[in-house]
Amino acid sequence: MTMAARVWLAEVALVFMSLIWGVNYSVVKYGTTVVAPLAYNGIRILLAAVVLMGIAGLWGGAAPIRRDLLALLALGAIGHGIYQVFFIEGLARTRAGEAALVVGASPALMALIGRLRGIERVRARGAVGIGLSMFGVALIVFGRATSGSQPTSGGGSLLGDLLVLCGSVLWAVYTVFLMPYTRRVSAWWVTALTLVGGSLVLLIVGGRDLAQTNWRGVPMPGWLAILYSGLAALVIAYIFWYYGVRVIGPTRTALYGNLQPLIALLVAWLTLGEFPTLWQGMGAATIVSGVLLTRVPASESS
Repeated sequence: MTMAARVWLAEVALVFMSLIWGVNYSVVKYGTTVVAPLAYNGIRILLAAVVLMGIAGLWGGAAPIRRDLLALLALGAIGHGIYQVFFIEGLARTRAGEAALVVGASPALMALIGRLRGIERVRARGAVGIGLSMFGVALIVFGRATSGSQPTSGGGSLLGDLLVLCGSVLWAVYTVFLMPYTRRVSAWWVTALTLVGGSLVLLIVGGRDLAQTNWRGVPMPGWLAILYSGLAALVIAYIFWYYGVRVIGPTRTALYGNLQPLIALLVAWLTLGEFPTLWQGMGAATIVSGVLLTRVPASESS
């Protein structure tokens, strides 16, 4: 296959990745109305961890050394465990599109944390991008705080947005601290072991909900939601992501992730009846602009 064909294939895969992740917000939102949020998250993360451990064993090469293995499990406890508790509980309390917009500011948070750790330089344009992304989140949170919507109204809640924001901060911390391991450990092992670490946390935190859930009584759409969130969003989409990183590099790959919030807003509007608000529109435009400034080097901009 020629390089041009590989690049084209990678770009198509990344569009599907963004589509999968964008749709996943509405899928999870629906799934948590059928199954308790912690039980839903626990079973989907465990499913993904089992599948990815099998893939890592087949194609990931030698397993990492014990020190790296333990570090990846610990980081996974933060990035796929504690983060998911905040994310799933927040998403259960707010609008799917709104949660996607808040998570969309994660690249700017990563750049900020990387700068604080001294591992990433932030130029003036990057600082402006971070500021814009944070301002965009503030617009969404302010709009929610002044709307008077209650969790039971279907319109979301301030608490839900704040929980998702806390989760986004944890995800950014996890990603920055994970970077050294991605340079010396196979991507398959990194993904699989961090998911295992996260699933251990979720089995502990959500153990009671998992045990009390009547799994035989879960309707077929509920099981399809679990399969989609576990296999499509956490296995297939990750395969597309790593292929993109390998072929076109991390920066261009990250840009496709910017499609997520916009897709999530559209899908939530069509499937859940979440009509986008003015605050969400302003926040979306500000966040995406900020992420683009943060993630695109000056040499790549035009």
